Amino acid sequence: MSNDAAGRQTRFIVLLAALVALGPLSIDGYLPGLPDLAGDLRASAAATQLTITACLAGLAIGQLIAGPLSDTYGRRRPLLAGLAIYTIASALCAVAPDVRTFVGLRLVQGVGGAFGIVIANAMVRDRTSGTRTARLFSALTLITGLAPVFAPVLGGQLLRVTAWPGIFVSLAVLGAVMLAASAAGLPETRFSASRQPLLAVVGQLLSDRVFTGYVLANGLVFAAMFAYISGSPFVLQEIHGLSPQQYSAVFAVNAAGLIAAAQISGRLVARAGARVLLLAGLLGATAGGTTVLGAVLTRAPLPVLLIGLFVLVSSVGLVMPNAAAQALADHGGHAGSAAALLGFSQFMIGGALAPLAGAGGATDALPMGIIVAVLPALALLTLGVLTRSMPGERTPG
Repeated sequence: MSNDAAGRQTRFIVLLAALVALGPLSIDGYLPGLPDLAGDLRASAAATQLTITACLAGLAIGQLIAGPLSDTYGRRRPLLAGLAIYTIASALCAVAPDVRTFVGLRLVQGVGGAFGIVIANAMVRDRTSGTRTARLFSALTLITGLAPVFAPVLGGQLLRVTAWPGIFVSLAVLGAVMLAASAAGLPETRFSASRQPLLAVVGQLLSDRVFTGYVLANGLVFAAMFAYISGSPFVLQEIHGLSPQQYSAVFAVNAAGLIAAAQISGRLVARAGARVLLLAGLLGATAGGTTVLGAVLTRAPLPVLLIGLFVLVSSVGLVMPNAAAQALADHGGHAGSAAALLGFSQFMIGGALAPLAGAGGATDALPMGIIVAVLPALALLTLGVLTRSMPGERTPG
């Protein structure tokens, strides 16, 4: 590859990574400012939490809109429209007069941000195949792991010089920069339009039980990670007495494990294959979740629990890129819709099941332990049942 071609490829990957990061930044970037936001908008704790849920719902719904649109009209036009929506909604969040308006704008912001996530994944499938697809998804998983860790840190630093509306102004500026960069630097990657009705496309995808197996396995493991994220602050701080700083350190170490696993996956996929690495990730997540449940049931020392959580979260770095590569392999003609269903399942399964981790309140770790043990095992079983006729790699179609 020439230096010029390598430079274009690098710019392409960097832009896609930035698009994927918009969602996590939107969810987590303003968390340090939540108390001040609640006070300024005179919002209850429940209403304040709803501002997070609204963004997650927007990210899920928006992917179902963006995927089919990008299959029909090409990648660039829907992407630019989504980024414009994201930028405007982010700016309006900064001047929202009350919490109801803010919640509605957060929903719209999530929808706009979803266009970047799903179209970035579809562009990877348009431009690559086989192990190269899995390698690029590993790179995007790196961003997925980094963004939630650094978003609250960046938000906290911004609060040193501005109030919470300044965070949304910054997100609006970022959206505008991404809009300009995408308009100037992202080429169209889809040149043949899909004219099938949306329901027909979705029906075709869901009737492929192998595709469904990869989507469900990915979504169930992602939900286990969501359960860890929502339940671990209470388990580790309220039950085991970690300070906020110690908890942040544990969270960072686990995120580093996910990132390292994703990068190892990118390096090994050409030799081992995406399916083998996916199975390794599912087995690792199952082992990690089972260790967590065992530690809770036996009241094992804290290090045992931490080891289980580390193995669980790190394994997600093997599952996500390889499940995505395998799910999209046979659906290049509808890569946008396939990527949309993949992303939608993550947020919907995660959003539905993760709150159960807190069912026992702040003093009972058993619900989290059960969820993080059962979901990866169920993912492994689902993959085995639905893809049993596909022992090898899926090849691009």
